[in-house]
Amino acid sequence: MTISDSLALAIRAILGQRLRSFLTLLGIAVGIAAVILLTSIGEGIHRYVLAEFTQFGTNVIGIHPGRTKTGGMPVAGLPSSARPLSLEDAAALVRLPNVAAVTPSLFGNAEVDGNGRSRRVTVYGVGSDLPAVFKLTVRSGQFLPADNSGGARNLVVLGSKLKAELFGVENALGTRLRIGGTQFRVIGVMENKGQFLGIDLDDTAFVPAASAMDLFNRDGMNEIDLAVTEGADTQRVIAAIKELLKGRHGSEDFTIISQQEMLVTLSGILDVLTMAVGALGGISLLVGAVGIVTIMTIAVTERTGEIGLLVALGAKRRTILGLFLGEAVALAAIGGLMGLILGIGLAQAIHLFVPALPVSTPISFVILAEALSMVIGLLAGVLPARNAARLDPVEALRTE
Repeated sequence: MTISDSLALAIRAILGQRLRSFLTLLGIAVGIAAVILLTSIGEGIHRYVLAEFTQFGTNVIGIHPGRTKTGGMPVAGLPSSARPLSLEDAAALVRLPNVAAVTPSLFGNAEVDGNGRSRRVTVYGVGSDLPAVFKLTVRSGQFLPADNSGGARNLVVLGSKLKAELFGVENALGTRLRIGGTQFRVIGVMENKGQFLGIDLDDTAFVPAASAMDLFNRDGMNEIDLAVTEGADTQRVIAAIKELLKGRHGSEDFTIISQQEMLVTLSGILDVLTMAVGALGGISLLVGAVGIVTIMTIAVTERTGEIGLLVALGAKRRTILGLFLGEAVALAAIGGLMGLILGIGLAQAIHLFVPALPVSTPISFVILAEALSMVIGLLAGVLPARNAARLDPVEALRTE
């Protein structure tokens, strides 16, 4: 029996019981659609979160006061043996090899009053290299100058949203406003940056770190961030940072977190979550597999006489085995294709009605899902196909 004959018999058998075949296809289709839909949402969230973190570059290293294993960053009001990170620490880090830019950072909430309007926002005390470290752009004016750490001037750069809220379309450069009761002069406005994990980066104000220390009555930084030269070995830079700060502090009372390590860890966690939600959808595939086993078992029972006739006419047992396996795989493949169309359609429809929910369906998921449906069909059809191939031709013909 040729392959074309086997295919024709399989198709005829499927079309001969259209309702039963459709219900079996539907079981596989729903399972595949569930897998595609859930993994598309999981992959979309995966890409969204990674894009949020990589918008600032992948060569950033953050240094925080306190050891992670002893509680990390000191909490205000609680005693701590960790020495605060200082502006002098940041200045010393600039001189290390393969360090492109360094910015100290501390922040707090404050009332900003200007142009007869008032708004409470997050105020960041930073260094002049902040745009270089985090890939920010100044839209008008300039960013904070590289003032001496001991004599910082009261200058401020506004986020685009804060500028619009206080000054509208008017020019804000050169004007004066008050932050927490202290007067500052506006020297720049930042380009739109959008939100980062729900934090509006445009509704902020940037002042010199030394001014922020006075403003918020702090004796150290929340963190120091630096950008590593492109192509440099991040681990060597981290080792150099540890050596320098241990020499300055007398002990390793700080925590270093590199962007690359964080992205690798985060990507691993998100991969596990994507696989987990995909596995939940895969449970519904078991229903489809049971459906294929059921319909193929019934088919073997109903077509016992046909099987006996084929064997009597010289068909080999492996041909009978292949015939029923092919029918099971065909059912699963067609059901898988229906599921792909349904799953991708639902994913795009959800994204259309809920644009905030990221959805992504990589081609690898599509190929894997279709291959999975065919494997399920093959495995589910093995037992009924073996039973068909083992039928005694005389007994099979006697059932007619």
